[in-house]
Amino acid sequence: MPTHTIIEPFRIKSVEPIRWTTREERESLLKQAHYNLFLLPADDVLIDLLTDSGTGAMSTYQWGAIMEGDESYAGSRSYDRFRDSIQNIFGYKHVIPTHQGRAAERILFSCMVKKGDVVPNNTHFDTTRANLEHAGGEAVDLVIPEGKQPSTVHPFKGNMDVAALEDLIKRVGKERIPLIMLTVTNNSGGGQPVSMENARAVSALCKKYGIPLYFDACRFAENAYFIKVREKGYENKTPKEIAQEMFALGDGCTMSAKKDGMANIGGFLCTNDDLLAQQEKDLLILTEGYPTYGGLAGRDLEAIAVGLQEAVQTDYLRYRIASTAYLGNHIHEQGVPIVMPPGGHAIYLDARAFVPHIPLEQFPGVALAAELYLEGGIRTVEIGTLMFGAAAKMDLVRLAIPRRTYTQSHVDYVIEVILEVWRKRQQIRGLKLTYEPPFLRHFTARFEVV
Repeated sequence: MPTHTIIEPFRIKSVEPIRWTTREERESLLKQAHYNLFLLPADDVLIDLLTDSGTGAMSTYQWGAIMEGDESYAGSRSYDRFRDSIQNIFGYKHVIPTHQGRAAERILFSCMVKKGDVVPNNTHFDTTRANLEHAGGEAVDLVIPEGKQPSTVHPFKGNMDVAALEDLIKRVGKERIPLIMLTVTNNSGGGQPVSMENARAVSALCKKYGIPLYFDACRFAENAYFIKVREKGYENKTPKEIAQEMFALGDGCTMSAKKDGMANIGGFLCTNDDLLAQQEKDLLILTEGYPTYGGLAGRDLEAIAVGLQEAVQTDYLRYRIASTAYLGNHIHEQGVPIVMPPGGHAIYLDARAFVPHIPLEQFPGVALAAELYLEGGIRTVEIGTLMFGAAAKMDLVRLAIPRRTYTQSHVDYVIEVILEVWRKRQQIRGLKLTYEPPFLRHFTARFEVV
């Protein structure tokens, strides 16, 4: 079979129209949105790469399963299928449904973290950090040095710095570290994978000091595929087998099923700890719902049960990773600075290198994202100084690709727009804040052009 052409491993059965806008319209829309792309109406976006969370297309098998959803309040058979599918891959004893990943984070940290505690991660994502800090904990990012250098090529830039982790444990004391987390793939660091070797080393350290290991598993299937193609000894294993081996190293996980669950809503929290699971379910009942639905409809549980199994299919993952790399490699070859190598779910533009004339206090990532929308109607998101403040090590613009949603011609269009913005990059101007909320400011902040 030919290998030079990327084809989508599916046929399109239903289509959704997207609307063209003129540059003049987009100039007006940007001003109305105060240069924050979160505040744009979705109908005014041509190619929406704001996030891959809940924005993918579901399969015929998922839609079929939705029709079988059992909407019973308690003891739903849809929960049984949801639990069985998760345990088939993740292997954890307790499976607690939530309406999305951040709810799982909130419940986990509310039960495990107290004021003054420290939680290490390779890199916390925005909601993880916010929920941890809201519980009184301190989020510490310990990705390897290569993970902080956008242009450096390393097969597993999402790896945890194990030596730094042990230094932290010795410095603050294991009593102050209620859990250690590994995010797979490492979203804030460019969608970069974590190797099995690194996961084993982190797990061994956790066992040495008696600290639970939890995975932020949002993109676990993509991480498993990277291990399959990049890590020696895993060439002949399936992505599911690789995922099963990785999760066996931990004590639990949080998961947004809006990513590699291939669903539009939903998530879950897993643990092997009986007492902790009871505490988490008690809190779940208070804020989410009964433990067999957790804020989801039965049809959502069904869609996730099917979607998780589809996410670990080799043909799908081969296409998914190749399509993302196609975008990244094409613009990289033209000199556009990106996080290398291309990530699994997204391409990350290095805004500091793209627009070096814009100082950090003028939010180069936000300015670049606004310019991409102005030029071609593409919506992206800043991951940098706005999102993480002083904790930001890089200023990136993430182009997150929804699953099974856009075709290669859409990707080619995105490439053309990025290259046009690259040619005119000296004309891009910085922004200044006119409003910011106390938490997760990137969602609702407002700007004006400097």
